[in-house]
Amino acid sequence: MFDWLQHFADWLIYSVFGLGEDTHLGAALNFFVYDTLKILILLFVIVYLMGIVNAYFPIEKLRTYLNRKKLHGLEYLFAAVFGAITPFCSCSSVPLFIGFVQGGIPLGVTFAFLITSPLVNEVAIAMFLGMFGLKATLIYAGSGILLGTVGGWLLGKLNLEPLLSDWVKKILENKMQQGEYEEEKLSFRQRIPDITRSAWDIVKGVVLYVIIGIGIGAAMHGYVPENFFGQYLGGGQWWTVPLAVILAVPMYANAAGIVPVIQVFVAKGVPLGTAIAFMMATVGLSIPEATLLKKVMTIKLIAIFFGVVTVFIMFSGYLFNIALK
Repeated sequence: MFDWLQHFADWLIYSVFGLGEDTHLGAALNFFVYDTLKILILLFVIVYLMGIVNAYFPIEKLRTYLNRKKLHGLEYLFAAVFGAITPFCSCSSVPLFIGFVQGGIPLGVTFAFLITSPLVNEVAIAMFLGMFGLKATLIYAGSGILLGTVGGWLLGKLNLEPLLSDWVKKILENKMQQGEYEEEKLSFRQRIPDITRSAWDIVKGVVLYVIIGIGIGAAMHGYVPENFFGQYLGGGQWWTVPLAVILAVPMYANAAGIVPVIQVFVAKGVPLGTAIAFMMATVGLSIPEATLLKKVMTIKLIAIFFGVVTVFIMFSGYLFNIALK
């Protein structure tokens, strides 16, 4: 879908600027240009679509449905599965997070989506199947959905709504003051200006965080050698899983992009579970994601979110190592 952006980034960095493809600076700047443009486009499109959904979808009925006791936690599973089938990375999942919160979806259910969406997607599953086989793929997809379901449920029980950022609270307050669209009185054409304005305002509100976050990821992408990680994660000791998670946090990539790197790790002797923990932490616990989430969460809420996800990622890594011995 975004091949044209990659061609543009290649042309700009390697032809116009004259930097070599095999240089650290060239790789970092190419990554930065491509991902910045891609994420900003995705941000606007996703926020715009969520604006349409919020204008038309009977969100009150959905909220009532999700709050029914008879679901017995299945709402978290539904959100996690939805996250698994949507091809979004951690940064592009944030606009949907905002849209869910705006729509009144329970915060724990929203977290279930936010956790699972970057960890599992159909492209990564297809690549995983080809590289590691069916058993590893099923454990990967299942553990990712389980991580989102249980993590969302746990976070939902902590009543964390007061820890949303003032920016999000202001959006919710303005929405309550303005009221919902009157479907009977406003046509879609009449709603377009307000939807567009709202989407643009949200994009402008997070663009600096996007640029800073991707800049961090680009630096890591261009300057941290792959063999640095393989050197310290190949022993198979108990502490390699937590170490893999810690080393992955400064990185930034989507699941599909990191799978080939994981294949290299495994080829160099890194246990698959340890490599999977690294992958999940890269796509679900990155510093760039935390930087972007700072716009919608307080630091305390980010710390709680990252803490819960970290524990479950480590558990998933150990599960892989035991199941695939």
